[in-house]
Amino acid sequence: MSHGNMNLTLKIWRQNSGKEQGQLVTYPVKDISPDMSFLEMFDVLNEQLVSKNENPIVFDHDCREGICGMCSMVINGRAHGPKTGITTCQLHMRSFKDGDTIVVEPWRAQAFPVIKDLTVDRTAFERIQSKGGFVSVNTGTAQDANCLPIPKDDADASFNAAACIGCGACVATCKNASAMLFVAAKVSQFALLPQGKIEATARVKNMVAQMDLEGFGSCTNTGACEIECPKGISLENIARMNREYLVANCKD
Repeated sequence: MSHGNMNLTLKIWRQNSGKEQGQLVTYPVKDISPDMSFLEMFDVLNEQLVSKNENPIVFDHDCREGICGMCSMVINGRAHGPKTGITTCQLHMRSFKDGDTIVVEPWRAQAFPVIKDLTVDRTAFERIQSKGGFVSVNTGTAQDANCLPIPKDDADASFNAAACIGCGACVATCKNASAMLFVAAKVSQFALLPQGKIEATARVKNMVAQMDLEGFGSCTNTGACEIECPKGISLENIARMNREYLVANCKD
């Protein structure tokens, strides 16, 4: 083993489909560079499995730059692993020590059924988004910024809410598997801007109704979602969504 590299024991959740029972399977990995990302380490393991004619571990990934939100893994009990403010693909092996045992599981939520191994079906988020996470006004050519005055605090808060990448870490870390932080971010990014006012009433009511229909749990107010969110989406967005929902129902 070259200097500084690690030998690790991985306990990884294997499950052929959502209809079958799964289990943790132990895999030793050797000579892992501390500069590898967590997903690169998985690539090495999968190459080893394929070379032995074993089925590789199925996991989601795409951009590997912390943008797409697909790299959903619960690592040693924490969504996206032991660091804060990052996705799994941004986690490096130097966050672990030689000889460590690392337990890797999928997102655990009724509304996120397992497809295979570490991959879960998160289309519930897409169905919620399709119910109102958009503006349908014909905006035409983009206006000059000075023609549509928006308080900077509102613009900044909207931008921060829009940073949500829909990874589902908030759901995976909530003891009730609540999607409130995700939905609140998608409501807030429009609620704060003039373009979102036109459909504000229908948006929040439809998105909350779809969230409940998908089987997500109630908000626990423990704040675990904000802590594990790789983009640091604030709990303030949940308060804003609750206000928007109350106002929308008062208009009936």
